[in-house]
Amino acid sequence: MTASTSLNGKDIGQIAARIDRPVVLVGLMGAGKSTVGRRLAGLLGRGFVDADDAIEEAAQRKVSEIFEEFGEAYFRDGERRVIARLMEENSGVIATGGGAFVDAETRALILDQAIAVWIDCDLDTLVERTSRRNHRPLLRNGNPREILGKLLNERREFYSQAQVRVLSVDSPHSDTAKAIIEAIDQWM
Repeated sequence: MTASTSLNGKDIGQIAARIDRPVVLVGLMGAGKSTVGRRLAGLLGRGFVDADDAIEEAAQRKVSEIFEEFGEAYFRDGERRVIARLMEENSGVIATGGGAFVDAETRALILDQAIAVWIDCDLDTLVERTSRRNHRPLLRNGNPREILGKLLNERREFYSQAQVRVLSVDSPHSDTAKAIIEAIDQWM
């Protein structure tokens, strides 16, 4: 076994073969869902899709434009439909937007048909990561640290319903991806 195909003495391919439904990554913006998701999909030999990218493709406009023009409720309804379609079409890894799992219908759908993985992250790391780009509609009007802290407090109860929780620390994203595989293996 090479280091890239084993995890603490277990073959990643054998773990991947036991995963019989999509792995859906949830958590706050900046937790690393998209970047870690790509690494995780590569390790598992599965496809990866970012739900926000799929929404933008379907709507032919950016998430921020949908929020501004139609509001969050409209966006969440479309987001749920896109995530349902992605889970139906894809048994790989799906990264969701930070608020997707807060929606009761979307959360129930994911918990029923996928393995939900909460990528948890400390506030300082979230602030640092989200400050790198200015494309997040919820952070545009105020202090990002205060907004992220409030969102984390409000959403923690929802994220904690995920079957698997992994802490994302300031280390390579591949470490978080491997921690997710190990946590899923323990959960199964």
